[in-house]
Amino acid sequence: MSQENVSTHWADIYADKIIREKGEKELYTCASGITPSGTVHIGNFREIISVELVVRALRSKGKQVRFIYSWDDYDVFRKVPKNMPQPELLATFLRKPITLVPDTTGRAENYARANELDVERILPTVGIECEYLYQAERYRSGMYCEGMRTALEKKDEIRAILDEFRTEELEDDWWPISVFSSFTDKDTTTILDWDGEWAVTYRDDETGQSETIDLRHTPYAKLPWRLDWPMRWAFEGVDFEPAGKDHHSEGGSFDTSRKMVRVFGAEAPVSFQYDFISIKGRGGKISSSSGEVISLPDVLEVYIPEIVRFLFAGTRPNSEFAISFDLDVLKIYEDYDTCERIYFGLQEVNEKRRAKEKRIYELSQVGEIPTEASFQIPFRHLCNLLQLHEGDIERAIDTLGEMSESQRERLTVRSRCAWNWITTFSPEDFRYRLMRDDDPVIELSEQERKAVQDLAALVEVMEEIEEAEYTTRLYDAAKLNGLDTGDFFKLVYRILIGKDRGPKLGPFLKTCGREKVLPILQRY
Repeated sequence: MSQENVSTHWADIYADKIIREKGEKELYTCASGITPSGTVHIGNFREIISVELVVRALRSKGKQVRFIYSWDDYDVFRKVPKNMPQPELLATFLRKPITLVPDTTGRAENYARANELDVERILPTVGIECEYLYQAERYRSGMYCEGMRTALEKKDEIRAILDEFRTEELEDDWWPISVFSSFTDKDTTTILDWDGEWAVTYRDDETGQSETIDLRHTPYAKLPWRLDWPMRWAFEGVDFEPAGKDHHSEGGSFDTSRKMVRVFGAEAPVSFQYDFISIKGRGGKISSSSGEVISLPDVLEVYIPEIVRFLFAGTRPNSEFAISFDLDVLKIYEDYDTCERIYFGLQEVNEKRRAKEKRIYELSQVGEIPTEASFQIPFRHLCNLLQLHEGDIERAIDTLGEMSESQRERLTVRSRCAWNWITTFSPEDFRYRLMRDDDPVIELSEQERKAVQDLAALVEVMEEIEEAEYTTRLYDAAKLNGLDTGDFFKLVYRILIGKDRGPKLGPFLKTCGREKVLPILQRY
């Protein structure tokens, strides 16, 4: 890879920034994470893939990188998502850690783990491998007891930092840790005292019961979010972690954490703000807690893994963009194919664009970079071909001629996505099937019948004649019979697919082939 390539892509720019600001290190730690409070959606995935792209960029510079992903599964279960079964049962677990909430879908041992597994199983599909950290397990094991004690020892310093970003100062009885009750498992507790070492006394506000716990051994204590995040930066030695623009807003959690991390004896990681993702062609606001979500598996129904990566690799993180399920799908596939053609030197562009597209293509690959381009067939044409063969992918591919085994494998994956899109998301006027013998025939005038017969005669020889003659005769079938060309083409579509419109007629007839078209035309 040339230095020019390295310096132009945003992931490489941030890799250089990490090295520059954190200095030369034997191991760089890049982090991401989320609370598995509901279905992990494609907006959450933006953080995961953004970190992974920077990880790749660091590794391409010869650096050793640890990529950690934190499941914040010791967080409080605050809201029952709409898309979960047995909501009444789930509601009885509100205010408890999400690891204690049952999985009412039956997929895993608890609610949090079910959401975690959904992600862990799918990420390798898009080339992401990371080290998972489970925060409930780590807190309960006593791993963070020193961090909690530090927070208690530096309570006043922490309070001062937090008050900088508050409209009202914290209450006098505020404490920098929180406790789940051993009596109810809920976080509805009040801390009463700390002995200056490891013992914390709290009261369960629901039952009125009190007890003293040892931070080294209790499974019930944790730091609140704005302390937990910087404490873990320090604990793990995090060099890079991005965050959404809600966290990066002025006075948001990143601002406080950047100051707070010094309390724990460390410096804040390099970071950037990533923007939100919207959805086109499919309704619903993206929100884990509401249950109205588009997940990574949903996106992979329509886009091959490389294009999923391409969408993020080719867009700066601080730019909002849409994941499309409408006709924009055609353009996105074409954009990726253009990128691939440029990478393999099949399309000439200027050097600046070539460097840019090559790097995007490299970062878009799930594994090793292919040694040859895909068998390039426009996505629209592929959709037409699949509809002609009523979704029979093998038959459709067999019509395309010679290709390598690798190309066939990649085209098969693409074809599955294309068929999913056609049958689930494509506009109604994009879908069609060829008419069958048992479909009713259309009543034609003598002029129309003669024009259809002339078209049938053209279809007989269309594979043997030159393109210019083919086009001329196609239009002549209408003109020489006194018909308006547009009206005639509309009639042909009705005869072939039962609709007034369809794919561009000339190429469409050739794609169908005379074996399929002639029997339909000869009904007239």
